[in-house]
Amino acid sequence: MPEFHTPVLLRQTLALLEPEPGDIFLDCTVGGGGHADAILEKILPGGRLIGIDRDQEALDFAAERLSRFGEAVTLVKANYRDLNEVLAELGISKVHGAVIDTGASSRQFDAPSRGFGFAKDGPLDMRMDLSETRTAADLVNELPERELARIIRENSGERWAARIARVIAAERVKGRIETTRRLAEIVAKAMPRRAWPKNIDPSTRTFLSLRTELNAEYEALTIGLKHAAEVLLPGGRLACITFQSIEDRIVKDAFAELSGKCKCPPGMPVCVCGAKAVIRIVTKKAVTPDEEEIRNNPRSRSAKLRAAEKLA
Repeated sequence: MPEFHTPVLLRQTLALLEPEPGDIFLDCTVGGGGHADAILEKILPGGRLIGIDRDQEALDFAAERLSRFGEAVTLVKANYRDLNEVLAELGISKVHGAVIDTGASSRQFDAPSRGFGFAKDGPLDMRMDLSETRTAADLVNELPERELARIIRENSGERWAARIARVIAAERVKGRIETTRRLAEIVAKAMPRRAWPKNIDPSTRTFLSLRTELNAEYEALTIGLKHAAEVLLPGGRLACITFQSIEDRIVKDAFAELSGKCKCPPGMPVCVCGAKAVIRIVTKKAVTPDEEEIRNNPRSRSAKLRAAEKLA
């Protein structure tokens, strides 16, 4: 049996979701099945969990991990932005709770063949769904320099985006950029040594930008949050774990909108935006890992958890 890794913020997520026997739960990003495993322990007997993921390798891994739960588990290969369609096909209209974990899994990062990381050299891939044809290498080698700079800047806040894109454009003329290590070296060369971040590799933000663009992750999160809120039963809860500031902002803004926050310009005498509260925000501020979790799993250090409850 493979080693099953404990997911980030597990204890806090369970406390916020409050799963009970007989509940139907939706794990929108089932990954290696860590959150799903813990939720199933709480909702049985009588409960059911639907796990969604774009990565067939992740689904295969989750199927092995969750096999002891038998028919209480249904795993579906899909993008969680389409979760309402997935549930409709299964004949499910509402669920008691849902969880979204936006991070790429440790298994994806640790497999050089997937191209998510740069610790080990591998093909510049980064596809969440291996059935899709476009890879990160296609973005790096084919996008216009200006578009590449925009993606790197907007998707991660990288202040050296224009310079990085310029150096990438110059280097790809010499030969197609195909590997993670070559891209990481190019990015490091493009940035002044004094500008390298202290605690992360200088290419981290560029890799993040390419991955999120290739897989349309921000768009999926924006849409998925709204659909998850729609399928919750009154009193049902949605928990979302993010790993970087742009994603956390998307969740914070989506929860604010769904909780009825007015979007009218300041000074308007009456609200005309039609804001309507459909959820109650449960977490006044993001929940973060404690020192022990960070020590045991350094990759959890940037995680933030927010949760909301569906109103009647």
